[in-house]
Amino acid sequence: QVHLLESGGGSVQAGGSLKLSCTVSGYIYGTCAMQWYRQFPGKERTLVARIAADGTTRYADSVRARFTISRDRAKNTLPLQMNSLRTDDTAVYYCAANSGRTCGDRYWGQGTQVTVSS
Repeated sequence: QVHLLESGGGSVQAGGSLKLSCTVSGYIYGTCAMQWYRQFPGKERTLVARIAADGTTRYADSVRARFTISRDRAKNTLPLQMNSLRTDDTAVYYCAANSGRTCGDRYWGQGTQVTVSS
């Protein structure tokens, strides 16, 4: 069974940095992508960053050049380095992983709160 557990959330002042991490337990197909999403109150989850199996990354326009997603296969973790944080980055951040032979299965973490104050 696959479990994703986020850590590293918390409170920070605008301009500061936080590093989130997602620890994966269980088997995830290494050929599938992993992502970070976030959810603002009353809104749907939106993609923040994605990393494909070959290391190709994609970012939401609002975080590009500020956030960096990576994948540590040895530790089975998915870090998200967040720099130059803004108050509008305040949200619950979720880790997600695709798996399965066709990468059609989707697993989610429980989320971690990030609060950026002015």
